[in-house]
Amino acid sequence: MLSPAIPANELIRQEVLDNQELLDTPADPYLDVLVKVVGEMFEVKTVLISLIDRDRQWFKARRGLEIPETPRSVSFCGHAILQDDLFLVEDTHQDPRFADNPVVTNPPFLRFYAGQPLYAQDGHAIGTLCLLHPAPKHLNKRQKLRFKDMATLAEGYLKLRHMSEQTQQLRAALSREQRKTMLDTLTQVWNRAGLEHFLPREQTRAEERDMKLGLLFCDLDYFKRVNDAHGHDAGDKVLWESARRIAAAVRPQDVVTRSGGEEFVVLTHVHDEQELRLIGERIRAAVAREPIDAGEVELQLTISIGSAVTQPQENPEQALKRADKALYHAKGNGRNRVEFAAFEAKAAPNSII
Repeated sequence: MLSPAIPANELIRQEVLDNQELLDTPADPYLDVLVKVVGEMFEVKTVLISLIDRDRQWFKARRGLEIPETPRSVSFCGHAILQDDLFLVEDTHQDPRFADNPVVTNPPFLRFYAGQPLYAQDGHAIGTLCLLHPAPKHLNKRQKLRFKDMATLAEGYLKLRHMSEQTQQLRAALSREQRKTMLDTLTQVWNRAGLEHFLPREQTRAEERDMKLGLLFCDLDYFKRVNDAHGHDAGDKVLWESARRIAAAVRPQDVVTRSGGEEFVVLTHVHDEQELRLIGERIRAAVAREPIDAGEVELQLTISIGSAVTQPQENPEQALKRADKALYHAKGNGRNRVEFAAFEAKAAPNSII
């Protein structure tokens, strides 16, 4: 097996990648759509936006692959960033450099690879947009140009993201090591620790903007039946796709978390209850609009949502409990619905004059 060489400018390249604040961050709904479209366009099983880190390749966006990273030593993308243009392997079995690579001889049994380098603002290659398929393929001249165009779109979006206010806030809020512990590896959204971190922070930010923190407590309906009837692999695919749909239904600045099991919590800044209800309805409709591909079967799922808006001086954990209680009512009232938890102020004791 031929492992990828280390670029001569590796120290600078790695520093540039670190400064992008891309590694170990939640999945991006726009990049998720891009890899989906690219997969359909080129009729391949797997499409990745792969970032080449120190000793691993980590996938910022992935379609058709369930793992979030692989060792750099076995990566084809590690070879691709050494090129100035498309790196193409039409049949790994016929290429002595890769015929005995573990990702060729073991799952995902890679036979075809095409990788286009992605560059940061200063011209350093930080990763690739790549195509993977378990059968040999050939790209004609027109397809190669189309693939390069799609890589240009991905690269341009990453550059815009680097300059965004959201990235600056992330850089100020969390170190890279903190992000690693707060990212759910299955769904690539924030995990329970991330929720606990962002909950008070988002309330403060909402108050600074003269808005309120809205909480949406979401739970997939009858999810246990998926695992029981179709197995945990199918359940994992449902969780992955549900996270994609939830993230795509909310705004870029909203925080999507998986609080555990089939439960997701969304933190968002709103003006009032009505605005929060609309966001909740978008999530509900996004999950229910079409069946979810769970591998060998397509499953029609729905989601129940409890919502609450924090009130002045209210602890955000208390508001989260209210949203959880509203979720309980959504389940009891037929599921596949959004319920709102009104705030009930505790009556002050009568004063004695």
